[in-house]
Amino acid sequence: MRVDAKLTLALRVTGLLPGGYHALDALVVAVDAPADRLTLAIGEPEGPSPVTARIHGPAADGVPEDRSNLAVRAALELLPEGVAAHLDLEKHIPAGAGLGGGSSDAAAVLRALGDRFGIDPGRVAAIAATLGADVPVCMRGGVNRMEGRGEILTPLDGGPPLDLVVAVPPFGCSTPAVYRAWDALGGPVATRSLPAPAGWAEVWGPEWANDLEAAAEVVAPGLAAFRDRVESVCGGPALLAGSGSAYAAPMPDAAAARAAAAALGAIDGVRAWAGRAPAVPGA
Repeated sequence: MRVDAKLTLALRVTGLLPGGYHALDALVVAVDAPADRLTLAIGEPEGPSPVTARIHGPAADGVPEDRSNLAVRAALELLPEGVAAHLDLEKHIPAGAGLGGGSSDAAAVLRALGDRFGIDPGRVAAIAATLGADVPVCMRGGVNRMEGRGEILTPLDGGPPLDLVVAVPPFGCSTPAVYRAWDALGGPVATRSLPAPAGWAEVWGPEWANDLEAAAEVVAPGLAAFRDRVESVCGGPALLAGSGSAYAAPMPDAAAARAAAAALGAIDGVRAWAGRAPAVPGA
């Protein structure tokens, strides 16, 4: 199955929650590139663990194959007694880019096992919430407003298909480090925004911004220069994806997105894709 990336198109930090967590108000969509490919094989247990995994592909470096992998944990949580699963995961969504690759993989496993074994959706949703703040929204797919830590989700009617370039520099951003930097900076509100693409102002508002951008630039000092490069190639403003390091730039059509992605991908160390939102999880 195709596993879509998660893309945050607008993000406000609205306060602090118990335990040091941050409350968010964000516009989150599924985008169909980059995308992982997951094959899930069900069988009988043959080894010490009922879940095994093979991770490969261009973004596989450093991705664990044991229970520290969210997708493996998801399978361990949901598999019925006496059943085993093997996960073959072709990784294209890079880690540390703010695109929710691990959360999207876990959500895909939960959806597949829940459907396969007729597991109560409420139980599946409860497990998703324990795995990570982004897993519930990745379970939903489509277009959502995400509030609180990520547990408050409101499905939204998306605008017209939105062609995008998603570009990732040759470095990542640690999400905890970005939030620590945001706290240290005094909780800055974004001063840079981009106008909502045609037909999308009614979905969220006329201006989209990301309050974490200034903090991400502290954590990864090369981020501002990378954004300038993306905007120069795409011919318009780009927005940081969540806590970074990916940037997304709306494009006028799919052909323009493909051309810009090819130009950015030719830069040493940069990975770029032409994607479209809203996208729903692949069957």
